[in-house]
Amino acid sequence: QVQLVESGGGSVQAGGSLRLSCAASGLTYSSLCMGWFRQATGKEREGVAAIYTRDGLTDYADSVAGRLTVSQDNSENTVYLEMNGLEPEDTAMYYCASDVWVDPWYEESEYMYWGQGTQVTVSS
Repeated sequence: QVQLVESGGGSVQAGGSLRLSCAASGLTYSSLCMGWFRQATGKEREGVAAIYTRDGLTDYADSVAGRLTVSQDNSENTVYLEMNGLEPEDTAMYYCASDVWVDPWYEESEYMYWGQGTQVTVSS
């Protein structure tokens, strides 16, 4: 059974930092695209970052480049999303998603497996 479990969300003030985690199980972790998406209230879900577990290559949305960093711990089958310089506009539910063949990485319909999400709230 495939499971993606996010954690690490919370409430921070603008300028603060958070690190989200996504623990994967039931998948062949070494050959995946792991994507991070977010959905703010009343808005569509958008891709913010992705990492390819085989080689560690990463992709980012232009809107978050330089503030968000995606990484992985292969020994723990876990990916991370380090978020710095958070802004109120970053407030959203954050999801991780996974699949083997994904193109483009930011298209949510490309991913079969999704976590339940973790809430990030940034106050001004």
